[in-house]
Amino acid sequence: QVEVAESGGGSVQVGGSLRLSCIVSGYVNRVAWFRQGLGKEREAVATIYTQVGSTFYADSVKDRFSIGHDPSKKMVSLHMNNLKPEDTAMYYCAADFQDRNAYGPLKSRAYDYWGQGTQVTVSS
Repeated sequence: QVEVAESGGGSVQVGGSLRLSCIVSGYVNRVAWFRQGLGKEREAVATIYTQVGSTFYADSVKDRFSIGHDPSKKMVSLHMNNLKPEDTAMYYCAADFQDRNAYGPLKSRAYDYWGQGTQVTVSS
């Protein structure tokens, strides 16, 4: 049974940190975090290839965010540091269960299962 479920959102002040978690059941090729702010388009944040550990990041979050995978817990986490107001968004976990490698790691079409989202709010 396929499962993709996020947790860990919340409110934090500028410069603070949060950790998001995503439970992903079953074999998965890669897992990504996307976000969508109010009135903005959805954008990729980070991706991890769970079998080999390769990671990819959007330029806007490099050196601040870190994606990791714990296979024993079937969990992919997103550690977010030095948060900025522009990081405020609904964050979604997405999983590629079908090896959609024709699409790049930061493309939404690469992912066939999506979680419900968790809100992150950064205030100044």
